Amino acid sequence: MKQPRNRVVFKPYIPNQLSLLPPSLEELIAPNHPVRVVNSVIDKLELSQLEQNYKGGGTSSFHPRMLLKVLVYGYLSNIYSSRQLEAATKESIYMMWLSGMSRPDHNTINRFRGQRLKDHLKEIFRQVVLLLVESGHVSLKEIYTDGTKLESVANRYSFVWGRAIETNKKKMYSQLEELWSYTQKIASEESKSIDLPSFEAIDSEKIAKTVDQIHQVLKQTHVEESQKAEKKKVQAKARYAQRNWSSKWKDYTKSEEILGQRSSYSKTDPDATFMRLKDDHMQNGQLKPAYNWQISTANQYVTHYSIHQTTTDTTLLKEHLSGFQEQYQQMPESITADAGYGSEENYDFLQENKIESFVKFNLFHHEQTDKFKAQINKIDNLFYNQEQNCFYCPMGQKMTNIGTFTKKTDNNFQQTITKYQAKNCEGCPLRGTCHKQTGNRIIEVNMKLRLHKQKIREKLHSEEGIKHRKQRPQDVEATFGQIKSNHNFKRLRLKGLAKVEIEVGLACIAHNLRKKACKDAQKTEKVKNKPQKQSKSQKTTILCLSQQKIRQNLPLAA
Repeated sequence: MKQPRNRVVFKPYIPNQLSLLPPSLEELIAPNHPVRVVNSVIDKLELSQLEQNYKGGGTSSFHPRMLLKVLVYGYLSNIYSSRQLEAATKESIYMMWLSGMSRPDHNTINRFRGQRLKDHLKEIFRQVVLLLVESGHVSLKEIYTDGTKLESVANRYSFVWGRAIETNKKKMYSQLEELWSYTQKIASEESKSIDLPSFEAIDSEKIAKTVDQIHQVLKQTHVEESQKAEKKKVQAKARYAQRNWSSKWKDYTKSEEILGQRSSYSKTDPDATFMRLKDDHMQNGQLKPAYNWQISTANQYVTHYSIHQTTTDTTLLKEHLSGFQEQYQQMPESITADAGYGSEENYDFLQENKIESFVKFNLFHHEQTDKFKAQINKIDNLFYNQEQNCFYCPMGQKMTNIGTFTKKTDNNFQQTITKYQAKNCEGCPLRGTCHKQTGNRIIEVNMKLRLHKQKIREKLHSEEGIKHRKQRPQDVEATFGQIKSNHNFKRLRLKGLAKVEIEVGLACIAHNLRKKACKDAQKTEKVKNKPQKQSKSQKTTILCLSQQKIRQNLPLAA
């Protein structure tokens, strides 16, 4: 006989049922939810300077504390668009609870983010970090520093290259010289008194004036029948120059002012520089408008951030740490960074400010390999005699000091380079492997940087140095991975250096509060699951009951 099938029972589903006492938003939010951390932390901040930006009169304004909570929790929840934030204040119970049922529109949110928070978000971030320091979540003594590229919202094909501007200006001046040479060739004696401006002093007004004079000379001068075709071509070029060259030169000059020391910028976001980004899994990134984002972390909390327009990290450490000192009125006790920051200028700066350095230098990992040690042409593998101030070549010959010279880096930092020369390389069996110079081998050595490397090498190989080297990728690189990959903060929404700094500041605050909420939840869970200690009276009672059950042959768990 077939067994009857079990009857399926569904839970009640009555969507239109009314509640006599509607639930409050407070009881719908879990006690350890991150929105409560955002609310409690921002309630502790001093925002009087931000409130002073508001002018009286007119209609009432949304409270800046409420708007700040909405923005921070939005960035914490991967909501970066002002329109999506507006929708969240109407749809999300967390946003409704946080905003007190206020519903600011996207224009209000965007104005507050881009204009009101300007010059104030750094102070807000500082207060958040100091609260984390006070609660024991983070320390400002040991920091880990690194940088990454953030793509701008600008058009990816709106590039302006400094090298192309320089080439076009030289080409324009060369064509101007050709026009002038032809004009002098065919002009009459009285028309040869025009002076061509020099390349260094040329500007749009001088170009316009010179082209007009050339055009007038060509118009007034008569040539033979055989030269008329050539003259027509020159006149056409002069007419084109008269219409376009002056305005183009103005554009080139304006572009050079925007560029400054940079090599490129974007037409739709002039503060953005074209940088190579690691996009795909093979890290074959394209040049895109971007900003260089530098952060310092401790225990995976962001303690300091800065935004730059320079593509390389090497020249940014001094400015980044100076911002750290300005923000907290102190320098960190130690810093750990990768080889991208290893330079003489940075080592000098860290030494002057008494910051213990665990900053790698270039080729730190390569010099530990057997392949590198076997390369006799490497200067780092040559023996140096400090007493006699000389190097010894692979054959054991002395390389003596033949003088020094100075050079400046791209950051205008002056370096002193010492030259050492071998005495006799003729007929040496190792010459082909050692060097390919025509005469005796000459090496150029930065002795100050060499001394820095020697000290850093000892530190990095010490027990403390190995600990910091292991911690660095787990600390600062993991923070970048959490923000960019896990929370999809890979492309900016705002344009301009000032607004971009606001946006990354909000991302840093959101990351810190997200991390704090996670740590607090883990701590609460650990305390909740921890077995409670029993008093002596309780232990005595349990022991007596256990002995009584043993006498009665009863199980202890009964």
